[in-house]
Amino acid sequence: MTQPGTTGLIFNEPELWDKSREGRCGISIPSSDVPRADLDPALTGDAPELPQLSELDVVRHFIRLSQWNFCIDSGMYPLGSCTMKYNPKTNEVQAARKGFAAAHPLAGDQFSQGALKLMYELEQLLGEITGFPAVTLQPAAGAHGEFTGMLMIHAWHAKQGRQRSKILVPDTAHGTNPASASLCGYKSVNIKSGPKGVLEPATVAEAMDEDTAGIMITNPNTLGLFEDNIKEVCDIVHAKGGLVYGDGANMNAVMGIIKPGELGIDVLHLNLHKTFSTPHGGGGPGSGPVAVVKDLIPFLPVPRVQKENDTYSFITNCPDTIGRMHTFYGHFGIMVRAFAYILSMGGDGLKRASQLAVLNANYIKESLKTTLDLPYDRPCMHECVFTDKSVQEYHISTMDMAKRLLDYGFHPPTVYFPLVVDAAFMVEPTETESKDDIDQFIEAVKAIVKEAASNPEKLKSAPYLPKVTRLDEVAAARKPCLKG
Repeated sequence: MTQPGTTGLIFNEPELWDKSREGRCGISIPSSDVPRADLDPALTGDAPELPQLSELDVVRHFIRLSQWNFCIDSGMYPLGSCTMKYNPKTNEVQAARKGFAAAHPLAGDQFSQGALKLMYELEQLLGEITGFPAVTLQPAAGAHGEFTGMLMIHAWHAKQGRQRSKILVPDTAHGTNPASASLCGYKSVNIKSGPKGVLEPATVAEAMDEDTAGIMITNPNTLGLFEDNIKEVCDIVHAKGGLVYGDGANMNAVMGIIKPGELGIDVLHLNLHKTFSTPHGGGGPGSGPVAVVKDLIPFLPVPRVQKENDTYSFITNCPDTIGRMHTFYGHFGIMVRAFAYILSMGGDGLKRASQLAVLNANYIKESLKTTLDLPYDRPCMHECVFTDKSVQEYHISTMDMAKRLLDYGFHPPTVYFPLVVDAAFMVEPTETESKDDIDQFIEAVKAIVKEAASNPEKLKSAPYLPKVTRLDEVAAARKPCLKG
């Protein structure tokens, strides 16, 4: 078992200004080979005051700063609902190839055939995986994909001659769903999941009417449970003239096992960083492709990639399109990574990845259900959700346990989400973690629960070992310090 204090390096790193020494220089500028010319006086002035550093000073400074960060390449990242899994380095190699990395979006179709072919084939692969006839790669992230999907639902209703005002959003949906609906002018109507943590058809039927545009379903949902009644729910919504938006962020649990397009879902977004192993976090760039049924194809954003004979091109002549969702055509480098991942895995490999993600999550659930409170004791998909009820008698909270995990060398899981579970402790191991690493995580959680009983005050002040220790969260919220 990983013991507190045995992982990581901690450096006390000064600012570059403090490391500056007169006369140090990190670059060698070649002699000028053009005649000297005087600058316009308006462009002259005092030279900027910059720290004077050697190349080694600069390199070591930023390497040390990078070692303060926890990353998926250094340890397990069980961040529920976000799928922080290892990204194979071959993806980075392919994306860095000069023909891709140096491609310019203004080069024109004639000089972009390789890039266009890759995007076209990636759309076809994603369509095959999800069971939809058409896909757009344009959205820049998952939430952007949600917005794109909802805009198409809005446009479809407008084309029918009557716009609607409401959208159903289950309490187990991803948190960005209501915002995406609101941006399209819809009022979100929250509907509660049943006692098993999934939607009940009767609840949906009661809420669905002719003024409701449709429903936004996350499947598997944020409790890590598969919506068993998905087909019946879709039939209810369609019978009232509505459409079904599928949040496919958790596709990594069912890839190669089910196809959402065959379940009655009309529009689905994917998070390439979650399911298809592209970088996640750091503010981007990301990619949130959207797949649609046949009736929604006319509303896809432009430009769209088409193939005619063996030539690829962008088309924009689509009268019912919702328009552009992104400058040019999305984040191309992310698409290259996802394309490389799909090709390297193959169909059997993608299915196996989902099976292992589900196996790992269920292993954690079964291993910890007598240690932590498990509100839904049933087979889960990619993630499992616990609460802090088992340690409340010691006045220890979910946050205390999460902070203490840092001392054991693990990034904390998602906490206090989904809101349908009080004090949620959501764990997603992903398929890339080995049993050895998962066992270490399980033992760390068990050790922390024992500490809660024997030394609760220690947990309340954790963590002790990271560069930044426990913050005053109230002060941080009211008086944030934005200077590093």
